[in-house]
Amino acid sequence: MNAVVPESMSEKSLEAFLHEKIPLTRAMGLHVAESNARRLVLEAPLDKNVNHLGTAFGGSLHTLPTLACYAGLWTLLREAGIDGHVVVKHSAADYLSPVKGTLRAVCVRPPAAEAEQFIRELRRHKKARMNLTATVEGDNGQPAVEFSGSFVAVA
Repeated sequence: MNAVVPESMSEKSLEAFLHEKIPLTRAMGLHVAESNARRLVLEAPLDKNVNHLGTAFGGSLHTLPTLACYAGLWTLLREAGIDGHVVVKHSAADYLSPVKGTLRAVCVRPPAAEAEQFIRELRRHKKARMNLTATVEGDNGQPAVEFSGSFVAVA
């Protein structure tokens, strides 16, 4: 059963959705840099997410990967033709180093078999859960924040 369409929605339409439905994304200056079958990448400028030390604010460093995972799962639903909602059940972040430039969160999409199982469960039970991870890249391209979250979709 191939429940998932391989192509993702356009970056522009996903960004417009996030700005419309989650006003904080506009205030953060969120930009969808990449959205495809492999990964979803969100960026935000430092100047809109800066703390008193001139580095990225911890709340923004938690919000951006949360949104990357949320948007990746929401996109998966749309690709499967499911009109549903996504909510965060649990999340955690490990802050490894400060971010002094553009905030960039990368969520690698789940393997096809895992995504298809998730869609089957959602269609059958009208509710499904998926654990996702994302990384906020540091100024040197190394992980600055490692995020994990449990998300629930309801059809």
